[in-house]
Amino acid sequence: MYLSSEKKQEIFAKHGKSATDTGSSEGQIALFTFRIAHLTEHLKQNRKDFSTQRSLIKLVGKRRSLLDYLKRKDIERYRAIVKELGLRR
Repeated sequence: MYLSSEKKQEIFAKHGKSATDTGSSEGQIALFTFRIAHLTEHLKQNRKDFSTQRSLIKLVGKRRSLLDYLKRKDIERYRAIVKELGLRR
């Protein structure tokens, strides 16, 4: 599997408050970003995989919603996570 529990803990430890803090917005956004990158690579190889394409679109929407929430609640945390993950160019 491409996303093991160790990899998840690493993502949450790096972007969240701790490795066990799986509910923070930053941790969720980082996890969604990792999954989006993986699905994007998969779709480059498998162009006709429409169920994966739909899943990718749903994930992007979820990440966008979390980013909008974070932007409303704490603009500094929003700017930090966007810069750290390189979402805006």
